[in-house]
Amino acid sequence: MAARQSDGEYHGNNENKGFWSIDFGNSPVIGTAIHDGHFIRPAVVSRMALSPEQRLREEDPFTGEMIAGLTNRIVVHHSRFEADLNRAADQAIYLKPEQSWGLEVWKQAPPKEATRQSLDFHADYYAMLETVLSTIERRHGAFVVLDVHSYNHRRQGAAEPPTVQAEAPDINIGTFSMDRGRWSDVVSAVGRHLASATIGGRRLDVRENVAFQGKGEQTRFIHERFAENGCAIAVEFKKFFMDEWTGKPDARVVSDIRATIAALQPVLEECLRSRR
Repeated sequence: MAARQSDGEYHGNNENKGFWSIDFGNSPVIGTAIHDGHFIRPAVVSRMALSPEQRLREEDPFTGEMIAGLTNRIVVHHSRFEADLNRAADQAIYLKPEQSWGLEVWKQAPPKEATRQSLDFHADYYAMLETVLSTIERRHGAFVVLDVHSYNHRRQGAAEPPTVQAEAPDINIGTFSMDRGRWSDVVSAVGRHLASATIGGRRLDVRENVAFQGKGEQTRFIHERFAENGCAIAVEFKKFFMDEWTGKPDARVVSDIRATIAALQPVLEECLRSRR
């Protein structure tokens, strides 16, 4: 596993890369990696002020690899800097620095047609997601979505102290938008499983609603549209599995995370069976 390369890897030869990839099989558990992507359409990237390295720092590389052992998974290939699928449509395009960690995203504002196409991408994703989850619901009844992300903890610089552990657990489970009482057994199963795994030779600090609360658009959408049967859990991995400034991963740790998430699938399937 290598670090991601420069923009050339994602433009030019890969201009026709799909918006997202879907793998679908017989399980009520599905993983998503909606911030894994780095590709941006040429009409948009030509107006951006950010370098590929700056964008990559705020994307969630390797989250697609983390969910690769699940039967059902959706991995998005376009960057959150084109349209952020985890924000409502009216906030999905970063037009002001306060929307994007203080970063000046644009040297020229995107033209209206490019913006429309980016918002179409956002709408199309949620239409697709609803169709996929409706199929899983029809097949299985209740289902669990593992909404996998990552987050930075060395924002002050590569050589500066990281965010203190008290404020930055290794894994943050976000549950804000769910009916917590209804899904407490599922949330507890996820927490126990992740906390008991050995990743990179150690046990991890796993806590709920500390660094993030799970207030993203995807979990909100799922809990609104599938109020009876949909449990969506935002799982945020601190970037201890990579150098967030160079983009270089620790292949062993990423592999351990992948194996841990794959092993979570039968745990959740059994949990859902016991609820029937």
